[in-house]
Amino acid sequence: MKDERGLYYYPSPGNQQMRMYVKEAEGVVWFRMWSAADPQLWEQHDWVPYAAILRAAEMYDGKNFDPRRAYDIEAARALLHESK
Repeated sequence: MKDERGLYYYPSPGNQQMRMYVKEAEGVVWFRMWSAADPQLWEQHDWVPYAAILRAAEMYDGKNFDPRRAYDIEAARALLHESK
């Protein structure tokens, strides 16, 4: 999907109040989260390269938030491919 911020998918399909935006620059996939419940999230957190997501996933302890699920590289690549 696409809006004024760019291409996005829903990281949690049951929650359309949260969007994960994706872009590609110089062969690197970047992610940025937006939340209707927390509009400041967009301003407080910039674009994050996928390599940084992978490093964060290594520290994931299984309790609250799994970066590998929210930052879905396959969904991002498919969305980017479809937009070309």
